[in-house]
Amino acid sequence: MERLAGRIMLLWGFPRLALAFLAGAIGALALPPFGFFGAFFVSFTLLVWLMDGSTGSPDGGILVKFRSSFLLGWMFGFGYFVAGLWWLGNALLVDAEDFAWALPLAVFGLPAYLALFYGLATLVASLLWSDGFGRIAALAFGFGLAEWLRSFVLTGFPWNAIGYGAMPIPLMMQSGAVLGLFGVTVLSVFVFAAPALIGTGKGIRIGLALAALLLCAHLGFGAWRLSGADSLLSSAGGTQTTVRLVQPLIDQSRKLDDTERATIFEEHLALSALPPQDGGKRPDVIVWPETSVPFILTDNPDALTRIADVLQDGQVLVAGVVRSEAAGPGSPPRFYNSIYVIDSQGQIISASDKVHLVPYGEYVPYEDILRYLGVTDAIAMPGGFTAAPALSLLTLPGGQSFYPLICYEAIFPNEITDDVERTSALLNVTNDGWFGATPGPYQHFLQARLRAVETGLPLIRGANTGISAVVDPFGRLTKALGYNQKGVIDSTIGSTSVPHWNNQERQNYFWLVMASMVLIAAGSRAGFKFRTN
Repeated sequence: MERLAGRIMLLWGFPRLALAFLAGAIGALALPPFGFFGAFFVSFTLLVWLMDGSTGSPDGGILVKFRSSFLLGWMFGFGYFVAGLWWLGNALLVDAEDFAWALPLAVFGLPAYLALFYGLATLVASLLWSDGFGRIAALAFGFGLAEWLRSFVLTGFPWNAIGYGAMPIPLMMQSGAVLGLFGVTVLSVFVFAAPALIGTGKGIRIGLALAALLLCAHLGFGAWRLSGADSLLSSAGGTQTTVRLVQPLIDQSRKLDDTERATIFEEHLALSALPPQDGGKRPDVIVWPETSVPFILTDNPDALTRIADVLQDGQVLVAGVVRSEAAGPGSPPRFYNSIYVIDSQGQIISASDKVHLVPYGEYVPYEDILRYLGVTDAIAMPGGFTAAPALSLLTLPGGQSFYPLICYEAIFPNEITDDVERTSALLNVTNDGWFGATPGPYQHFLQARLRAVETGLPLIRGANTGISAVVDPFGRLTKALGYNQKGVIDSTIGSTSVPHWNNQERQNYFWLVMASMVLIAAGSRAGFKFRTN
């Protein structure tokens, strides 16, 4: 290990940057659908050794060190995000004639931007770098700060945060209930980087022992929490609701074809009308995916009548729709990505609009500036939605309510409001059909599952092409319909959440973990300076 570490530290120029890119790309194997979390051990060990080579000499110029450290982190992030997000380009190929020009921006441009955060992570880490085990604490702090910033800067995009690689299965998800995604990210980087100590540096034993302790605590807490999960759920009580998830498997090209709209609508109705599975109870709630109704429903009263014909007395339909709203005389209408709750009389009894829209997919940020610069092609991107000023809960007959998360709203843990405490389930409707048979739908599903663990609520997830599922408050699958399958699933959920830590508590623990990493790194750094004087 020492010989290998030494050779990596001595790399320079293109080989050093190429290895940083490769290290990041290897880390993407920890993400779904692979879920090989051990890949991060290789990834971060290589990064630490590369950082040793650029920051290890106390005689090097500070600007040279910072530039080298930032570039290493940027290349690491570029490799990670290209390997983990290449599938975004598939959405542009659905209507390739108009949008294929933007393919390089999706496949390489977005990763190049996101990699800036990882460049910041290694730059911050270099400020506290030393030859001891504290340097992996410095790296953990840097990545924790970077991932936290990535969750909200320029609207935020915390997709594939490092912490997800440490939580591929329910056993390993439970730490997220206490520390949240970003707290888990910090401790995960510390553990993943620990093997680098074997090759170089001081404090090998204490560093490896602390990493092993954290890994055992991560797994042990998960085992302990899951051991009482079934008894806790069975004793929770509350109203039992049977939910049907409709997965229609509508190809995205059909959704864009005006002549297919009536057929698509009838396909959803036909699946909704199927008899209960396995002779079970008829569904109380039927869920259709995001934008499943292929027209403005309120402009088509006959469609509401058809829905009423299919629903039995007491049933409700929860459907992803596009909602229009008049904007005033002389102005075009505003459109919202929404969810309607429709009762068996064909009446819309509750609605919620999407708050956090997808940049360049559902709206164009800085549109006036782009138009002034003549970048009209970007402004013509599909979407044109308006963001709702605030989230509205979906209220069902009987007073039960769902917390709506439309599409990628499910990837923002810190944006879930305290209103979630008044609901009986999270509801995530999405259309991942844009991305085809790629890692995208699997990555999205994992991130949505973690929200169930964090909030202590079951997750109802309806997806056009999959993965549709009912997930219990511990992240375990109750029932699921895999990707690229057409059909329905019926499942029962309770109306009572399990005991859990709230969002503010998780954020407090995150900053406590961050402070601990700074203290470890600073102490190691002080010892390093003392030894070199």
